[in-house]
Amino acid sequence: MNDPRASRWLPFLGWWPQVTRESLRHDALAALTGAVVVLPQAVAFATIAGLPPQYGLYAAMLPAIVAALWGSSRHLVSGPTTAISVLVFATLSPLAEPGSERYIGMVLTLALLAGLMQLALGLARLGALVNFISHTVIVGFTAGAAFLIAASQLKHFLGLAIPRGAPFHETVLYAAQHLGESHLWVVVVGLATLAAGLLARRLWPRLPYMILAMTVGAVVALVLQRLVGATDIETVGALPGALPALSMPDLSPLTLQSLLFPAAVVAVIGLTEAVAIARAVAVKSGQRLDANQEFIGQGLANIAGAFTSAYPSSGSFNRSGINHAAGARTPLAAALSAPMLLAIAWLATPLATYLPVAAMAAILFIVAWGLIDWAAIGQILRRHPRERIVLLVTWVGVLVDLEKGLFVGVVVSLLFYLYRTSQPAVEERTPPLAELGNPRRKLVAAGPGAPSCPQLAILRVRGSIYFGAVEHVREELHRVDEVDPRRKWVVLVAHGVNFVDLAGAQLLAEEAQRRRALGGGLVVVGAQPAVHRTLERSGALAAFGEHSLIAHKGDALRAVYPRLDSAMCRACGYRVFEECQQALPDGTLRPRADEPLTATPAPATP
Repeated sequence: MNDPRASRWLPFLGWWPQVTRESLRHDALAALTGAVVVLPQAVAFATIAGLPPQYGLYAAMLPAIVAALWGSSRHLVSGPTTAISVLVFATLSPLAEPGSERYIGMVLTLALLAGLMQLALGLARLGALVNFISHTVIVGFTAGAAFLIAASQLKHFLGLAIPRGAPFHETVLYAAQHLGESHLWVVVVGLATLAAGLLARRLWPRLPYMILAMTVGAVVALVLQRLVGATDIETVGALPGALPALSMPDLSPLTLQSLLFPAAVVAVIGLTEAVAIARAVAVKSGQRLDANQEFIGQGLANIAGAFTSAYPSSGSFNRSGINHAAGARTPLAAALSAPMLLAIAWLATPLATYLPVAAMAAILFIVAWGLIDWAAIGQILRRHPRERIVLLVTWVGVLVDLEKGLFVGVVVSLLFYLYRTSQPAVEERTPPLAELGNPRRKLVAAGPGAPSCPQLAILRVRGSIYFGAVEHVREELHRVDEVDPRRKWVVLVAHGVNFVDLAGAQLLAEEAQRRRALGGGLVVVGAQPAVHRTLERSGALAAFGEHSLIAHKGDALRAVYPRLDSAMCRACGYRVFEECQQALPDGTLRPRADEPLTATPAPATP
């Protein structure tokens, strides 16, 4: 079935005919590998989100299937992620007791609202929106999220009753002040798990370090209970091995109103994660992606999860990378990982009874540390002053208020971008002395003492001329008059101008009229087709006069030269252009180069 319309609504019809016995074998093996990996991750991420462990498993089941079938990536695997888990906890813990029935209902509502927003963005073909979240913002956000994860687990690692929903600084301060009240055996279990996880990840990187570390933590807890009667070591408890139950989000007006903004944050972060991961894997696989289709897939996945006991999900970097490395051929691998996870969870259900909560906290410390991209942070801090500000603002903002901190980081990043684009480079150009008479019209920057025409300035603009840049470009055009009022003609080299809006077109039209009133004019050279169309549609083209938009610099100079003042050219000591060499603008032949000049040369442009 190759109907394009059907493939748009049912994208899996596009790759389903490619499923063969050989590809199915590779996909099944990749799915099994991913299911083994996600089991401890899902339990850990659900703990971060303030939910019972089984909700992490549920988020890796039906949402993973839907995202695989309706997305565009062949290797992206969706499910619970660290960033989304932190968002869920940070957003909802001040509103309800984590793990309570009201909390779970709000989590389901959050998933539904985020999914609807993602679906709407995908259907509106707004996939490019994720490009406005810069890499620096993501680095700062994940670093802040890592600190929040570690802070949220201090109470489990130390066995302290830290107040629920306390800000980051208060949590750390409380833990420091009450460190002497920590439960010794709880700390021992946590430290043993932490050491085992770090050693396993360093010495045996191919083995699932989470499972090894959890096993060590459980064994240490059992030994302590038998030897010293340590009964204060809390465990996760048995996991339900059944299919996820149907669920109903809380759709009360008060809940919907309180979760609209958090849902927008979850939707944006989830889409950014998914698309970024899909692109990273696609670079290795050589696949082309459709960001809008990924939006649709993620949206439908979260909507499905809201009614099957799952909290918000997104693309998983670890599982997607493993899926590709394990040889997955089609998105069927991601879809098959869900039933395999169910089978593995059913077999492993009794083991969770012996898993200490302190061991889970230690695992999450390792996860949090791995989230921080220290190499990228170091490079940004050393080499990029403006990006340094964006990084620190986002990082600190996330620690103060996760969702608002993210948006502050995005706004600061966009403000710096707008500031840079509001000042396009405008530099004067002139032919080098060695190139005088060169028909190729090579131009160089007009530095101090460089020869320049006393009647004509050549300016090159690199950047867009839009409403934010209008004043800067206007000042540069007026500076031509301030330096030398005799320069009434301006040739604007616009090869580097990709965009001109209505305000920019109006500026150019006003400048052309102003210079015409002074006795000169404005000529635009090398305007891109899109710029030419904007000038034409805005009506600005009429203000330029005939033959004022010219394709090449040589044609522009040949058109302008006959309109210059011959008396000034006769007195000029610089024959800057090819046209200056033989005749004056009125056609009179110039004296020979060895004849004495009758006037002082034009002043050099500073």
